[in-house]
Amino acid sequence: MFKLGEKSFHSRLLLGTALYPSPQIMMDAIQASGTQIVTVSLRRQAPQQAGGQKFWDLIRSLKVEVLPNTAGCHSVQEAVTTAQMARDLFETNWVKLEVIGDEYNLQPDPFGLVEAARTLVQQGFEVFPYCTDDLVVCQRLLGVGCRILMPWGSPIGTGLGILNLYQARVLRERLENVPLILDAGVGKPSHAAQAMELGYDGVLLNTAVAQSQDPVAMARAFAMAIDAGRVAHQAGLIPARDLAKPSTPVTGTPFWHQKA
Repeated sequence: MFKLGEKSFHSRLLLGTALYPSPQIMMDAIQASGTQIVTVSLRRQAPQQAGGQKFWDLIRSLKVEVLPNTAGCHSVQEAVTTAQMARDLFETNWVKLEVIGDEYNLQPDPFGLVEAARTLVQQGFEVFPYCTDDLVVCQRLLGVGCRILMPWGSPIGTGLGILNLYQARVLRERLENVPLILDAGVGKPSHAAQAMELGYDGVLLNTAVAQSQDPVAMARAFAMAIDAGRVAHQAGLIPARDLAKPSTPVTGTPFWHQKA
C-alpha cells in the first residue's frame, strides 16, 4: 500500500485535471489510470462558481481524494490565503503548495515555499510542497513540518523527464523514509518508470496525459509504467557497468570444432 499522511492508497499515480479536451475525456482518463488522487486548482475550478460547481460534481462522482493546489501563486500570503480557501471549499486539509519564483521556467521560490509551508503546517495542513531537487531545500521543508515532498524532474510542462539523475538519487538516498513524489516534467511513461525504479513513492503528472492524442490510452500506459517501475525497484536492479560481462558463463563450456 501507498501511504500519504494518515491515508493509504493502492495506486501510486496522481493525476491532474487541467487541459483535457473535454470533461468526459478527463473523467475517462482518470478512471483508466486507476488513480485515487487528483489535483485541482482553486483558481480555475472554484466550486462556488457555476462552472466550478459542475466540475466539482464530476470529481466527487469519481470518489477520489482531492489534492487542491495553489498554482499561480507568487507570494507567501497569496499561497496561504489560497490554501485556506481551498480547505473550506474542498473540505480537506491537504494542499499541494506552489510558490512560483520565476515565470520563465515556473521554478519554485525556495524561500517563500519554506515560509508558506511553515505557516500552513502550523495551521493544521498536510502540505505537499512542489519544490526543486535541491537537498537543502527539501531538508528545510521537512524541518518546518512537511511529511511529503514533491520534487520536480524538470520544469512544468516541458516533458523532459528527470534532468538531474544524480540529484534524484541523492534525494532518495538521503531522505530514505520520506515519501517522494516526482512532480513536473514527466513527458512519457518511461520517465515515470525511471522515477519508480529509483525508489520514488509516486508520480504526479498532467500535461503528458491531458495533451496526448489519446488521453485515456496514455493514462493507462502511465499506470502500467509506474507499476512496472515499482516492481523493478523491489526486485533489485543490476548495477550499471562500463565493461561487458557475458550472460552465459564460458568456464567449463565445451567448444565444438568442425573438421575442415
